[in-house]
Amino acid sequence: MVVKPEWLRVKAPQWERVGKVKDVLRDLGLNTVCEEASCPNIGECFNAGTATFLIMGPACTRACPYCDIDFEKKPKPLDPTEPERLAEAVRRMRLNHVVVTSVNRDDLPDGGAAQFDRCIRAIRSASPGTTIEVLIPDLCANWDALKIIVQANPEVLNHNTETVPRLYRRVRPQGDYGRSLDLLQRTRQLAPWMYTKSGIMVGLGETDQEVRQVMQDLRSVDCDILTIGQYLQPSQKHLAVQNFITPEQFDAWQHYGESLGFLQVVSSPLTRSSYHAEQVRALMERYPREVGIMSYKFS
Repeated sequence: MVVKPEWLRVKAPQWERVGKVKDVLRDLGLNTVCEEASCPNIGECFNAGTATFLIMGPACTRACPYCDIDFEKKPKPLDPTEPERLAEAVRRMRLNHVVVTSVNRDDLPDGGAAQFDRCIRAIRSASPGTTIEVLIPDLCANWDALKIIVQANPEVLNHNTETVPRLYRRVRPQGDYGRSLDLLQRTRQLAPWMYTKSGIMVGLGETDQEVRQVMQDLRSVDCDILTIGQYLQPSQKHLAVQNFITPEQFDAWQHYGESLGFLQVVSSPLTRSSYHAEQVRALMERYPREVGIMSYKFS
């Protein structure tokens, strides 16, 4: 058994603030990945009044052995009221930046793209000053579905590569590394102004060189933002942690990523896909891009 090191301990949250966020979520019947995936940063994020909303769930059609989200072959039909309830939560919480993610919905022809579109548009209407980040699944390589999401024009499109190619069969058996890179590249082709983002977990047996190769691959498809965080085993039934990565190694990856040209690299033991995601507003001010006309053809 690998013993959890001191640097992975988190401060106890201020439950009064956490309770207020939870009250909004319960009142509107919404799910968050913070809760469903047992994120270690839930206290910090809820204390700050932020959350990563999980739509079309909480059950997922894939059973990735690292993830704590429930698996269901036949999840419930989509709720047509979800986009408006989500938008109301964003308005009540007065969010400057919101992250919207989803479970995999391989049962739907478009993988849930239309629901992402409806959620983005509802948020725009209710809270026009809020910047929007979507963390999307691979859509089973349905690139017409990807166009639907990109056309809704979120400021940031995130899709996680999750791990190194060698470990995909064990960690992400229903995923495909090349497909994930292809999704990010096609997003860039469709909307060159959109900020693209990806993230990986470490501590599953990958090597330093393999992590650096993933970083190079992401830059080869012009990915802008990268997150790297320590994998933590949610329960005994999930994949075991192979090793705990030191803060010094996370720092080294951050410096390497910056040298490759990423606009932002967030790399630390407790980093998760949407950890400190609101910092993207400052990044957009530093590296502004003019919105153009979306391309409908892939080169």
